[in-house]
Amino acid sequence: MIENMKNRAAGSAGCWLPQPDGTLECILCAHGCRLRDGQRGLCGVRVRRDDAIDSLVYGRVVAEHVDPIEKKPLFHVLPGSLSYSIATYGCNFRCLHCQNASISQVSRDMAVEVSGIFRKPEEIIRAALAGGCRSVSYTYVEPTIFFEYAYDCCVAAINNGLKNIFVSNGYMTKEVVAKLAQVLTAINIDLKSFSDAFYKKICGARVQPVLDNIARCREAGIWVEVTTLLIPGMNDDDQELAQIASFLAGIDRSIPWHVSGYHPAYRMTGPPPTPEATLRRARQIGLDQGLHYVYAGNRPGSGGEDTSCPNCGFLLIERQGFRVTVNRLKAGACSACNQHLTGIWL
Repeated sequence: MIENMKNRAAGSAGCWLPQPDGTLECILCAHGCRLRDGQRGLCGVRVRRDDAIDSLVYGRVVAEHVDPIEKKPLFHVLPGSLSYSIATYGCNFRCLHCQNASISQVSRDMAVEVSGIFRKPEEIIRAALAGGCRSVSYTYVEPTIFFEYAYDCCVAAINNGLKNIFVSNGYMTKEVVAKLAQVLTAINIDLKSFSDAFYKKICGARVQPVLDNIARCREAGIWVEVTTLLIPGMNDDDQELAQIASFLAGIDRSIPWHVSGYHPAYRMTGPPPTPEATLRRARQIGLDQGLHYVYAGNRPGSGGEDTSCPNCGFLLIERQGFRVTVNRLKAGACSACNQHLTGIWL
């Protein structure tokens, strides 16, 4: 069980429930894969061995980079700082437009247990500190699938004064959210659509667990930002955008919503890139629904990357792409009216 993770060996998931039919149910994500001996889950990196489910990718890092935190994207967490970003192979989604398909999409017979470079959590933290980073981000693929490794890195990060960030599809279980709340500073969750049909066709998943986890993470005290990639003709009509914005505002109007531009990728090359006008329209819809912070990204010139005070409208943080050019915040408050802005500030 997740509560007993500290007693496990490195690589042992410790996150399963035995079922009456003899299978073990993985309780890391909402797929709830039920595995017999030797079977792997949908993510391709968790396998049942005898009476346990093990991670095949504990410590097997296939991507590590120093990124601006704005790239996650997180605009209300230590703006202008750097984040040490890591990933293993694997993902529990099958998104047809995945930008990182070369590492996220894993066949169930791929030898992921010898992939990448093995890094102890302490090595990741030393690299993060050496790179001048203020946080560690678990990203590029869905970090829930390498949960044990991410958790151990989170603990080591906290012990060294670093923040922890998940960039996630939001498909974890409530048990994982409760465990993450002990160590995670912030999370950006992709809300890919408000349509279950879209999730089933494009991602191989369902939308409700994602909606539930946006609320759960916020309630658990994890800072939440949400991203929606707008794909022309698929999830960018006014009604759906208003539904997403209204849902977020119903949880907390201060949740930042990032509407970003799509580029053809992987197996979805038909739709054209998202027009700038669509991003501007989506941003306005979000503001009209009562959200305090709506950002348009992935399109230079689209506007909407700056942070203004929701009280007086004063321009506080100016950005160009992933770079902060001006920051007028004073101890997390507006320098014009002294209104406190929600977020995690330097």
